[in-house]
Amino acid sequence: MTLDKGAYDELPDGVVVTDASGSVVLANPAAERILAIPADALVGRDLRAALPLSDVQGRDWWDCLKPWDGLATRTRIPEQRVHVSDGPLQGRELLLTAAFVRNGSGLQRVVFSLRDNRARERSERSRADLVSTVAHELRSPLTSVKGFTATMLAKWERFTDEQKLLMLQTVNEDADRVTRLLTELLDVSRIDAGRLEMRVQVIDLPAAAHKAVAGRVAAGEPASRFVVEVTGDLPEIWADPDKIDQVIANLVENALRHGAGTVTITISPYGGGAEVIVEDEGTGVPPETASRVFTRFWRGNKARGTGLGLYIVKGLVEAHGGTVEVGGAQGGGARFRFVLPAGAPPYEE
Repeated sequence: MTLDKGAYDELPDGVVVTDASGSVVLANPAAERILAIPADALVGRDLRAALPLSDVQGRDWWDCLKPWDGLATRTRIPEQRVHVSDGPLQGRELLLTAAFVRNGSGLQRVVFSLRDNRARERSERSRADLVSTVAHELRSPLTSVKGFTATMLAKWERFTDEQKLLMLQTVNEDADRVTRLLTELLDVSRIDAGRLEMRVQVIDLPAAAHKAVAGRVAAGEPASRFVVEVTGDLPEIWADPDKIDQVIANLVENALRHGAGTVTITISPYGGGAEVIVEDEGTGVPPETASRVFTRFWRGNKARGTGLGLYIVKGLVEAHGGTVEVGGAQGGGARFRFVLPAGAPPYEE
């Protein structure tokens, strides 16, 4: 049996090929990595002995499926979850599929495809975490909205105009919280799917920074807590203004939530484009957690919010061809810096 072994080497999935008797004739580099067994140690061995497997019910998978026996019309085994039942990888879950290669004289070889299931498990846990986080974050404002509206409907005449106004303002604020959460979820979905819609135009970065500050001041923060500095002549930056507003607003909110003292926004030309730095005077980001701040559900040392804000920041900046990083500010707080290229008009007149 002649095989083009090089055809399997570049595949991301592990591939193990056996002859009609179950003896391994080929294992690609991905299979070596997944199984932690060198190809030389696999080739020539019976795969059933080299890779003992059990199904989800603990039964011997090889005895149940009998890949080298069975009907001659069988062409494949669909993806199944199996567990390594012995050896150094005992308990490891794999995803396995198989294809049967036959000719007129019968079965020639069986091609097994292997995947490590840990990445899928992480993805499933991430989705479960997202559902749990969303349910938790929605419960509080919706409970408040329901409580106040039910109370007003049942006892409208008993409340003064001032009390009614206060309750309606609370309902309005909680409705805004729900809207922000749903917007974050849509952003995460579009970032993950690579389906962000960009409406590119010339943007005013200093105006975007002042807009973010004005929003926080309107929410009750003292204006004296913010400093906006522009150094140098900025080039013409082409970007989506709504998304850049969102990036700066998220960074400012993060500085207020996790930091302390003055929040300084510095905008400067950089490498033909522009950089924006948001610093606070808090405790900063510990070096051991710096690599995780742009991942989903990172909330620093305060378990508040959805933990999606910085993940969205990274996705939006990178969608513009920019970069974002975190470090330490001179005053000891956190320093978030993102860089945007100058860009170009989406079309020429």
